[in-house]
Amino acid sequence: MSKSRREFLTQTSLGFIGAAVVSSASAQEHGNELAQEPTPLPPGAPPAFGTGPAVGPDVSPATFAEAEKLVQVQLTSADRALAAETWRVNLAPVYERRTGPRAVALESSLAPFSRYNSILPGQQAGPQRDQFIRSKNDPGPLPTNDADIAFAPVTQLSRWIEQRKISSERLTQIYLRRLEQFNPKLRCVITLTGELALAQAKKADEEIAAGKYRGPLHGIPWGGKDLLDTAGIPTTYGAEPFRNRVPKEDAAVVKRLHAAGAVLVAKLSLGALALNDIWFGGQTVNPWLLEEGASGSSAGPGAATAAGLVGFSVGSETGGSIVSPSMRCGVTGLRPTYGRVPRTGAMTLCWSLDKLGPMTRSVEDALLVLQAISGPDAGDISSVPSRLDFDAGASIKGLRVGYFPGWMKEDPATAVDRAALEMLPKLGLVPVEVSLPNWPYDSLNLILFAEGAAAFEELTLSHGVDQLKVQTPDAWPNLFRQSRFLSAVDFVQTDRFRRKVAGELARIFSQVDLLLVPSLRDEMLTISNHTGHPSLTFRAGFVEVSEARSDWAPDPKNPLPKFSPPRRVPHGITLLGQLFEEGTLGRVGIALERAFAVADQRPPSF
Repeated sequence: MSKSRREFLTQTSLGFIGAAVVSSASAQEHGNELAQEPTPLPPGAPPAFGTGPAVGPDVSPATFAEAEKLVQVQLTSADRALAAETWRVNLAPVYERRTGPRAVALESSLAPFSRYNSILPGQQAGPQRDQFIRSKNDPGPLPTNDADIAFAPVTQLSRWIEQRKISSERLTQIYLRRLEQFNPKLRCVITLTGELALAQAKKADEEIAAGKYRGPLHGIPWGGKDLLDTAGIPTTYGAEPFRNRVPKEDAAVVKRLHAAGAVLVAKLSLGALALNDIWFGGQTVNPWLLEEGASGSSAGPGAATAAGLVGFSVGSETGGSIVSPSMRCGVTGLRPTYGRVPRTGAMTLCWSLDKLGPMTRSVEDALLVLQAISGPDAGDISSVPSRLDFDAGASIKGLRVGYFPGWMKEDPATAVDRAALEMLPKLGLVPVEVSLPNWPYDSLNLILFAEGAAAFEELTLSHGVDQLKVQTPDAWPNLFRQSRFLSAVDFVQTDRFRRKVAGELARIFSQVDLLLVPSLRDEMLTISNHTGHPSLTFRAGFVEVSEARSDWAPDPKNPLPKFSPPRRVPHGITLLGQLFEEGTLGRVGIALERAFAVADQRPPSF
């Protein structure tokens, strides 16, 4: 009876693996004389694993025994011996792309072939119409005090500029002076772009005088997190190895804000390579509590916006980098749906997680900025067409707001979060209890660690990460090195788990229109970043703290400052929306912001 093709391939593969093992063992006995010779194949034989030359360093069963501890698997002695004997012909060759004679460099702009899609099969996500109706409130008279002007929201600033009650040039000069005055205290600016800003402001004034008003961001000074490329202006990623890096082209988001007539006044700080709040210039601090960091990694946008040093800013988030500094510094942070805002020209940390979004002093401001920067770009293969349906004055009555009862009763929820929950029915919103399975959601961070280590592989292997200011166990240098030992199989399994988690969140959103969650609840920060759902974080009240807060793991050698009496600091809540439903988040956020009536309070001494 003739053999089936499957039987033929199985037996052929095993036969050639066996031959390779003999060849490898013989080569080791005779000085590797035969190690580079491929096993000859008879005519007509299909390709099989394990038939190429043996490459790479020798490994032993002891090598595998130690490596098993890293990935938490256990082989038998026989399995371990066979794996060691055949490693050099079976799996070592897959590293040729990086270590072999035909090594191939991977450009930093090259994204993985596989990509994450927030929309699950069968889902129709987002609004079916494009509509953007901003509030029509009279901005009132222009204040006589420069600080009062500086702290005004974009909704007011834009009307004053449109009505020519203030020029863009004067407004820009106000912010430039404040940046120079307060940056030494906050350490939130990496590069001041005064020359460019004044030129853009002058152009804006000329256009507005000529009747060519571009919209609500025309003439408004802003600051960009220093991972957004700016042509001819340093973009440093907050990291020592890149502090002299000067791009030749603007990032897509920068181009769009230039096109909207916005005025770039500063490149703002970020924790090195987008982690926490320490960069090569020091630690960016919270304007409300100067003894603690501003939180990260969008530390500079958070601090500068809170202190009235910019009209608005643009930050980024991979796992909490907009939400956390918005909480800490008491500003509004809008993390858009994954894919809505293109990341072309922005530093890549994690292709399937990175998102760019506005950080502002009011909810409506965030929507004004989002409208200007939304839409696909050819340079970001994950960016997609989307609609934005926003009406600042539309009713919110009857919208269902999901919440997790247990989460509201325990840390990190506070009295502010519980007060927000109690506010919902007073505004005509319908609270709905929801739940999630008790799964190990932190396992999803394997994706972040693996993609981050891949994005900065060359910097890690060349020891460039050794130059970073922070070398603690929970900083990128150590995490990137450790991530080399994550299992590829576990990466795929985690990616499958990610889809399973996305299905659970889709189930919840089939029951509610949005979610109210404690902003820093670890499970939901992780889940929603991995599923790509949008979030809106904004100030809802104040709490008292008796100890400074930190993004870093506790270090007994460097205890955090304690306060007696406790200090008053802002506290924000977070709304999570359905995919591409930022307009709904904005409408509900505006209503809650008005009800809380705390958005206009300023940090002391600024």
